[in-house]
Amino acid sequence: MQNPPALTLTTRELSREELNTDTFKLLEHLPENPLAFIRDGDGIIGFGEAARLESRRGSDQAPGRIADLAEQWRSLVALAEVSDDVQLPGTGLVAFGTFAFSDDSASPSTLIVPQVILGTRDGRVWLTQVTGGLASELDFWAQPGDYGTNPSIVFEAGQVTTDKFKELVATAVEKIDHHDIGKVVLARDVIAKIPSGFDIRPVLQKLGAQYPTCWVYAVDGMFGASPEILVRVSHSQVSARVLAGTAGRGTDPGVDQAIAVALAASSKNTAEHAFAVDSLVKALEPFCTQVDADPTPFSLALPNVWHLASDVHGVLRENASVLDVAAALHPTAAVAGTPTTAAQALIAELEAIDRGRYAGPIGWIGADGDGEWAIALRGAQIEGETIRAFAGCGIVAGSEPDAELSETELKFRPIREALA
Repeated sequence: MQNPPALTLTTRELSREELNTDTFKLLEHLPENPLAFIRDGDGIIGFGEAARLESRRGSDQAPGRIADLAEQWRSLVALAEVSDDVQLPGTGLVAFGTFAFSDDSASPSTLIVPQVILGTRDGRVWLTQVTGGLASELDFWAQPGDYGTNPSIVFEAGQVTTDKFKELVATAVEKIDHHDIGKVVLARDVIAKIPSGFDIRPVLQKLGAQYPTCWVYAVDGMFGASPEILVRVSHSQVSARVLAGTAGRGTDPGVDQAIAVALAASSKNTAEHAFAVDSLVKALEPFCTQVDADPTPFSLALPNVWHLASDVHGVLRENASVLDVAAALHPTAAVAGTPTTAAQALIAELEAIDRGRYAGPIGWIGADGDGEWAIALRGAQIEGETIRAFAGCGIVAGSEPDAELSETELKFRPIREALA
């Protein structure tokens, strides 16, 4: 590991006069190739790189990539000088990050400190700049951007075709029936060629408009709109949300409500959901003085799907950072299965592909260790001249291949439509 740089940063609040508007919208002010983490209009965007921390396959750290980068982050924070008069989540020294699903992945896990950060929360807008970085006159935040449009992108089958995916589901069900494993999450991929002049900004705008309650993210080529927060830490308070169990929305209001009721009554989906909640609670308990989870899941409506959802809250036992907690939580049963080790081994055996950063943690961490990390779902990864997207399903006893394939199609819809 190289020695981290000694950074000096300043955060100041932007006045209405500077912004020239009373209705500032963060997604209208994205720089080219932005870093972003936004939900319902609030969040942070970044431009440039003042520092990059990485953890790769084959490095000699014992604890895993998230824990490795948590230690690297502490070293960088110790050398930094920060002036922050705003003191809101996302102000001061902040790094955006994206982590590979597996420590064995060829994709690096990264933390990136931007040269400039623009943020908004509860009507307040701020600007963070690294001293000696970009010129202070940089004004991508001053006027809404004109992003233009992209040519439509059409995906083709990736390494896991539809037929292969159905075969994998059937094999997984057999193994679940005859082995000590309760659930495994299997995924398939689709790929597309990146058109010349591709601009990610209108894609993020579409995702933000269509899925305002999701976390719209863009970090190091990974982008999308995730419905699932892995963990949020703020002033020792820990919160997380479990999504497991899915059904497509109905076009008629009566039918749509009936689908939500049927989802909540489905033994297959409630069993899958219970696995995920139990796994999360057990992973949080060593860090917390108490952990509380919703006694029963609720049906969460997104524009194209219903999910079974449960919120989990806890109080940190000691001074742990959000990355320390994320390292213990990832991968959750919602994206791997249960028991975790057996499920990961079965994923590697059946899928036999590198998921990259799909279903890995993506988000941000501040100098105080607080932060927000979603799970990189409903998105895609830019890999050279191609875009690769994944969608997966939780396979349990009784899962049917055709139904699981249909669920992946629902989960591909956000990224397909944003790129259409």
